[in-house]
Amino acid sequence: MGRRASRSARSLFSRLAVLAMAAASTLTVQAAAPAHAAVCTGYVGLTFDDGPSGNTPALLNALTQNGLRATMFNEGQYAAANPSLVRAQVSAGMWVGNHSYTHPHLTSLSQAQIDSEISRTQSAIAAAGGGTPKLFRPPYGETNATVKAVEARYGLTEILWNVDSQDWNGASTDAIVAAAGRLTNGQVILLHDWSANTLAAIPRIARGLAARGLCAGMISPSTGRAVAPG
Repeated sequence: MGRRASRSARSLFSRLAVLAMAAASTLTVQAAAPAHAAVCTGYVGLTFDDGPSGNTPALLNALTQNGLRATMFNEGQYAAANPSLVRAQVSAGMWVGNHSYTHPHLTSLSQAQIDSEISRTQSAIAAAGGGTPKLFRPPYGETNATVKAVEARYGLTEILWNVDSQDWNGASTDAIVAAAGRLTNGQVILLHDWSANTLAAIPRIARGLAARGLCAGMISPSTGRAVAPG
């Protein structure tokens, strides 16, 4: 009886130890998971201009680690020079948009020049594996009837922004996080691929959105607003 009781006790302790280890493992995984909103009560559009660049891999890593997706408005010249980075954007679950070929002031160009800027970027992104963009962001947010007419020729929806993070203007990480905190359902924020302060802000942006029940969504080509990923 004593030996059977001893074996039974050891067996019980062994099972309890296994259960404890499994529980600890589960807690560890949960603690390491990114901050997601429990329920998405709304969606916002995170957009990054001027890529792809040498900063793109770090940016994609930060976004994916924090459970965020974004629209990358690529310049055609950089997409053509770095096709592997365009493919990396798509592989990371990002959407790719057109941000012109050389980032000029489009409103000072002829219609033929505008057409070249847009059409060459469509081709460069498609050739790099980014698909054919449906969204277009004019450099500096500058647009007019001629720009809009060329966009329409290529089936592009013009996307500006509701919130400017000012990262292009040297905004601090705190200021960029605060800007993201002003986003409401359906709105779009302007960010940049190359900004070190923006990269540092990503984890805090993710936590701030989750705390408000907001999730990072796609930008609808129909409405220009952020919606649930399709």
